[in-house]
Amino acid sequence: MTLASRLEASPAVQAITAALVGAEGIWLVGGAVREAARGREVTDVDLAVAKDEAGVGARIAETTGGPAFPLSEQFGTWRVLAGDRSWGVDVTRLRGDHIEDDLAMRDFTVNALALPIDGLDRPPLDPCDGLPDLEAGVLRAVSERSFADDPLRVLRGARIAAALGFEIDPDTVPLARREAVRAGESAGERQFAELRSMITGPAPLRGLRLLDDLGATAAVLPELEALRGVEQNPYHHLDVHGHTMEVLERTLEVERDLPTYVGERAAEVEELLDEPLADELTRGGALRFGALFHDLGKPSTRNVAEDGRVLFLGHDQEGARIVHGVCGRFGVSRALTRFLEATCRYHLGIGFMVHERPLSRRRVFDFLRITAPFAVEITLLTVADRLATHGERTKPTAIEAHLEVAHQVLDDALEWRRDGPPRSPIRGDELASELGIEPGPEIGRLLSEIEAAVFAGEVESRDEALELARRFSQSR
Repeated sequence: MTLASRLEASPAVQAITAALVGAEGIWLVGGAVREAARGREVTDVDLAVAKDEAGVGARIAETTGGPAFPLSEQFGTWRVLAGDRSWGVDVTRLRGDHIEDDLAMRDFTVNALALPIDGLDRPPLDPCDGLPDLEAGVLRAVSERSFADDPLRVLRGARIAAALGFEIDPDTVPLARREAVRAGESAGERQFAELRSMITGPAPLRGLRLLDDLGATAAVLPELEALRGVEQNPYHHLDVHGHTMEVLERTLEVERDLPTYVGERAAEVEELLDEPLADELTRGGALRFGALFHDLGKPSTRNVAEDGRVLFLGHDQEGARIVHGVCGRFGVSRALTRFLEATCRYHLGIGFMVHERPLSRRRVFDFLRITAPFAVEITLLTVADRLATHGERTKPTAIEAHLEVAHQVLDDALEWRRDGPPRSPIRGDELASELGIEPGPEIGRLLSEIEAAVFAGEVESRDEALELARRFSQSR
């Protein structure tokens, strides 16, 4: 396929050309042209327009049936989404009077490419020699001011180089490092958008390493930087930062090979991980962030006991508090914040349960009750955490034991997710009337006890539930 045919095959480009017949001064720019030149499928598209970006966005939206809304007043950008949200178009005012002026102010040469929408069969406009860099696999800054003009480009450079498998040009590296300390000055939402693309992309670990190499981790994720050099006990072979990177790596491994780690329920787990959660993240994408954040509470809770043991008591709760602050800084939704707080707060649960085998049904119920609706993801995180923990004192059977418990919990978590939590055969108001108790916290406790008994198979009927409630109430 030619570059033009790859662009014309894109539903986004088809919608654009249908909506903007006869329009002038409108250019396909950046990633869409770059990906088509690489022989890749084009999904999302950027347009540069000489004027009336809102009007152009509205015309495209009429064709797509999706929404159009302002994305950035600073950069004069509107976003249009397909009716099924499968692709999007960003419409931005030209910076400068001509397209060449606009391209000269872009971030990297491989993104400084343009084609007029009425001339897709022409060679791309390439004033910054991006096509040779694309061929060579090099990410090069357009100018010496690229990062000074927008320090977030340091983060974007790490993200793009990782995603494309490119090397960063040696002359570009010092330019990025010079402005890396300012990378955290950009709006939190912009920072998170870059991190989201990096962490959910094809090479998140390389992206994070490049972020380190460019000196931007401390500016964008100081909580992650704080994990360096925090030594652990002999059950770990790495410091907290190294361990965190390995947990993320193991999370990716579990993703790629679900049958090995979850058995016959792999298809159900894969379907769950592919579900949208919040902030343009699937549950699987959010789980990657959970792996990255799960031990953020360790530096502030590290303690050495009198016998020399290194302890991190309460790091799960402290970590959840820190995660809440990180989410606030990035301006993410309450739904994603809840997820990341939960993965941090409960990531130790399965590890404790390993020492309680054989597990009682009530013990499983307790775990599912506090981790719902994220029990499956939290269980997968504990598996990755266990796989990444193999110090000199780690017993060879520890991983097997952990996987045994994880399989049991996952089966129940999937059933809970499909059928909902266990329900009491008697309503709270009926229970209050039968026992002569005023509605209040005590009724809530009794209902919880009945639900646990239902889950454990100890109670089935209304009469059995009532009898259990009487015994439990009297014992209290």
